[in-house]
Amino acid sequence: MAHPKRKMSKSRRDKRRTHYKADKPSLTVCQETGAVHLPHRAYTVDGNLFYNGKLIIENTAAI
Repeated sequence: MAHPKRKMSKSRRDKRRTHYKADKPSLTVCQETGAVHLPHRAYTVDGNLFYNGKLIIENTAAI
């Protein structure tokens, strides 16, 4: 039976075994503002902070 000549490190072994790939982020378009953003995250439009299509904080760029 064949044996490895050198010990394979844990990190090298785990890199080979992984099947995770980089995924492109899912984006949504706001119905109110038309802005493209990550879902379930607050986003800015013209300095105003929006979440769920509602204005949360007005003029965040000045802060």
